[in-house]
Amino acid sequence: MHGEENSALLQAAFVSLCLEFRDTHADQGPKARSALNVLPGQMTRGVLHRPVELAAVTGEIKFHFRWTVIRRNIKGRPFGVGFGCLPESLQKGTPSMDSKKYIGMDVHKESISIAVRNAAGKIVMECIIETKASMILQCIDGLRGDLHVTFEEGTSAAWLYDLLKPHVTKVVVCDPRKNASMREGNQSDKIDARRLAELLRLNHLNPVYHGEHGLRSLKELVRSYLTITKDLGRVMSRVKAIYRSWAIPCTGKQVYAPRYRAEWLGKIGEPGVRRRAEFYYQQLDALRTVRQQVRRELLAEGKKHQAWKRLCQIPSIGPIRSAVLLGILQTPHRFRTKRQLWTYSGFGIETQSSADHRSVNGQLQRAKKQISIRGLNRNHNHDLKNLFKGAAIVASSKPGPFQEFYTALLTKGIRPEMARLTLARKIATIVLIVWKTGACFDAQYLKPQTA
Repeated sequence: MHGEENSALLQAAFVSLCLEFRDTHADQGPKARSALNVLPGQMTRGVLHRPVELAAVTGEIKFHFRWTVIRRNIKGRPFGVGFGCLPESLQKGTPSMDSKKYIGMDVHKESISIAVRNAAGKIVMECIIETKASMILQCIDGLRGDLHVTFEEGTSAAWLYDLLKPHVTKVVVCDPRKNASMREGNQSDKIDARRLAELLRLNHLNPVYHGEHGLRSLKELVRSYLTITKDLGRVMSRVKAIYRSWAIPCTGKQVYAPRYRAEWLGKIGEPGVRRRAEFYYQQLDALRTVRQQVRRELLAEGKKHQAWKRLCQIPSIGPIRSAVLLGILQTPHRFRTKRQLWTYSGFGIETQSSADHRSVNGQLQRAKKQISIRGLNRNHNHDLKNLFKGAAIVASSKPGPFQEFYTALLTKGIRPEMARLTLARKIATIVLIVWKTGACFDAQYLKPQTA
């Protein structure tokens, strides 16, 4: 049978079973039990493709209905559809079907393991479905109440987030690197889905930000531009590596210029090595062409946003960095303070201390010892850190307010690398101020209060 025919058959069977159950068991007590099959024939074992849980309350009896469509062709046996109902008495404190449900999804390329917990933490449903939009929505539509869904950040996270967002109360895309409990004990798709649902219920997950649709085009262009730029840098490194491997000096950028290409290729005596260098040059030219095309589209898309014009006014940011900032951050309201932006950009300082208090005359006092600094935080957005570092390097070398700020730090005896770090933090802070407030750049932002 096809999917639409199965759905119509199940709906008709559900209605007829509800009416039959109401007429047959209307006068029976809470201990009534019934188990019915819609279609004759023994149920075949297989993978659940459409799990649904419904409820009907009549007087003091709560009926739970659950059907599963099982697709498996066995020679000589009819297609099996199982349907069962189980009346239970409503006990005091028992969560109703309209209460919150916490759904954990272990997502893979071909299948998704789903575990559903109620507000008390009890498993109310488990199933395995195909990684298809129709299957996922059918499973979600069969649940009632406030649905909270979680799954780990991965390849399909953006697609799944956009798919589920309109159909559930809340979607949490969690950071798998911070789920330490997921790596303890036995591991399987079923176990991982259960653990995700439990962590979501306990609010122990660290969410990963997924923006709105308004900046999706700009975000994808930024990712394309950054990826192609990295590929271009790798090819350029391979070209120079060929010359260095044959002890041919190749400093500077002349080795990449098309007008000097024949001269550089003539320095390689081995025919096979020369042919490999020619292939790298062809790849270099192709990437340069694609990068210029992506660059033009990135600038055109960035100009559509008002914040882009304001960010371009900041020295050393420029039009490309402004567009990349919009694509990566998407909104400045993700960060309540500048220190949160520093941590996201990799400029936050990690400290470590122990035995912070000691007993003095019978009272606990904070120990007067220096906190050890472990360095900058490692869990950050690398593209954003490279952007602010590049902007700080450019700003420190060109005349302007940023160079004056950098020079003042050096005169205080600060090391150059620490001065550039402070300047990068300053630029990040100014970006946040200008973007949040909608104001224009002002050199007054370089005062120590905003550092």
